[in-house]
Amino acid sequence: MDIEDRPDSRPTARTLGLTFLGVALSGFGGVLPFARRALVDRRRWLTEADFNETLALCQSLPGPNIVNLSVVVGSRFAGVGGAFAGVAGLLAAPVILVLCLATLWARFGASGRIPAAIDGLGAAAAGLVVATALKMARPILSRAPAGGGAIIGCVFVAVGVARAPLIAVLAVAAPVSVFIAWRRRPGGQG
Repeated sequence: MDIEDRPDSRPTARTLGLTFLGVALSGFGGVLPFARRALVDRRRWLTEADFNETLALCQSLPGPNIVNLSVVVGSRFAGVGGAFAGVAGLLAAPVILVLCLATLWARFGASGRIPAAIDGLGAAAAGLVVATALKMARPILSRAPAGGGAIIGCVFVAVGVARAPLIAVLAVAAPVSVFIAWRRRPGGQG
């Protein structure tokens, strides 16, 4: 189904800004799982594959992935105004909230059970990242179980276990992934 055929397929800049504002206010320590849920599951502006491809592009660009995602999605649907609205929605409230929290942390941060509460939030955020990674892997593995699974596994081992530098792993994994995908296409050699 094409983007134009989906319900809510052409959001306005205002809708994009409000959606990314909701994403921003949904999580602490990373909102990628909330962005995926909003863009793929709730709004259906992107398919699972669209989201994965867009995120892959955004991860290859300098800057925070989620900000890059708001720019790409915003501009795709509502041009330059949509890009600005996405970024503004994503950043405005969190900047204000972080400034307020920094002030409170400076005064009360080391007292009581606050450090333990922060540890608990970290564990919850890690769980959300793992759940999102599994959701993102599903369409990749359904289209290319051998090649996709091998790349996912190798990157996980290289970065997560062997602690190889991310840029070095990307320098190897990206061209290999592109080559495998190219070979699988009808016009490719495979």
